[in-house]
Amino acid sequence: MHTVVVGTSGVTASDVLAVARANARIELSEEALAALAAARGIVDALAAKPEPVYGVSTGFGALATRHISADLRTQLQRNIVRSHAAGMGPRVEREVVRALMFLRLKTVCSGHTGVRPEVAQTMADILNAGITPVVHEYGSLGCSGDLAPLSHCALTLMGEGEAEGPDGVVRPAAELLTEHGIAAVELHEKEGLALLNGTDGMLGMLVMALADLEKLYKSADVTAALSLEALLGTEKVLAPELHAIRPHPGQGDSAANMLAVLKGSGLTGHHQDGAPRVQDAYSVRCAPQVAGAGRDTMAHARLVAERELAAAVDNPVVLPDGRVESNGNFHGAPVAYVLDFLAIAAADLASIAERRTDRLLDKNRSHGLPPFLADDAGVDSGLMIAQYTQAALVSEMKRLAVPASADSIPSSAMQEDHVSMGWSAARKLRTAVDNLTRVLSVELYAAARAVELREGLTPAPASQAAIAALRRAGVQGPGPDRFLAPDLAGAEAFVRYGRLLEAVETVTGALR
Repeated sequence: MHTVVVGTSGVTASDVLAVARANARIELSEEALAALAAARGIVDALAAKPEPVYGVSTGFGALATRHISADLRTQLQRNIVRSHAAGMGPRVEREVVRALMFLRLKTVCSGHTGVRPEVAQTMADILNAGITPVVHEYGSLGCSGDLAPLSHCALTLMGEGEAEGPDGVVRPAAELLTEHGIAAVELHEKEGLALLNGTDGMLGMLVMALADLEKLYKSADVTAALSLEALLGTEKVLAPELHAIRPHPGQGDSAANMLAVLKGSGLTGHHQDGAPRVQDAYSVRCAPQVAGAGRDTMAHARLVAERELAAAVDNPVVLPDGRVESNGNFHGAPVAYVLDFLAIAAADLASIAERRTDRLLDKNRSHGLPPFLADDAGVDSGLMIAQYTQAALVSEMKRLAVPASADSIPSSAMQEDHVSMGWSAARKLRTAVDNLTRVLSVELYAAARAVELREGLTPAPASQAAIAALRRAGVQGPGPDRFLAPDLAGAEAFVRYGRLLEAVETVTGALR
């Protein structure tokens, strides 16, 4: 099994994906253990002094003015976890919770939090045992970080609350820890606060969304190319010299991908005698410009994620010179903005894909294809309602594109009077990514059928490979009306699990 070693300088996106999705084991480096011990020494020294230090010997948030005596500090740390574990609603996905915990561990191991080495090791042990705390959909305002979700994770470290075992069954956390030989932690000064105060949930979801979107943007280039073929469009607009004079990197990559898919096509460039075309519609001709803008948006989001993955987000933080200082680094704005930006780009990519699908089904605009790609139009409805489903998905994606980060609701008696809503931005982006997968699968389903209906014309080798693999996967081709939902589900799985890209890249080589 793959092992991820956590040091003091952050982690990579591939580390997050390995732990969250592939159950990679975690080890703490000697460097991290030394940094943890050194920072803890600073906290212990401050805790012994009579002067109050925020997070060490005071209350929290609006209650930070109260000095807490030494005999109450363990209770204080326990209480902050219990009181902040106030989430509601359905459980969030296992991979999100694993990313959340792993990224909190990353910050803990930076040596800037003052947490004891044994607490960090317990976090790693829980993840390695496949124990997943129950975390709820609602509770985070994205400032101070993802408080409620992280509190539910910290509760598990204390042997309280509920968690899911490696068998997928939810049980009391205390039982699961005992079964795996993990001792519950009693939190000392600052440790409760340090386990709660970060952007880890929204960052984990950003990293996973970027991994998914990278595949989906390549898939969108493939489905756009298939639609262009099916509509007898021209590939001349994809020429590299045209994109070089507007040098957005994503646009050039998208055009190159489409051109690679269309190489050797016998369908492109055909215009029917009775319906000559000078230009293709925008949804076909401008596919690289729209998909390319989304790719460039991802590049910016990836840069933000890389910076955040290298960060130590906590308040207060332990500095190398021995100071423990309050700060505002927990604010989720940098992550929240790009999460919202990605949702906007995904909605637009879905929108242009739906427009191409609609064009394939409209006999007045499809250049000779049967109405709705039906076998016997009138008796058969063909893919009419598949496009309705696609349109419903796109409509929801447009609603999800409304930025969460533009909102703020003050909390903590106006101490936390401006919040990022980054968790909400991340949650809606996950839905948008799922919906984009479905939208592209409908376009694939329609475009593949349309290409097959162009009898006497030979599609590109890459197109042929994609369609053949789709049919081998059990997704049926043209014919009389049938129960359509299973075919659409099959097309969705074909896109979601990368089989479309695998089929195409056997011909084209790796797409950009």
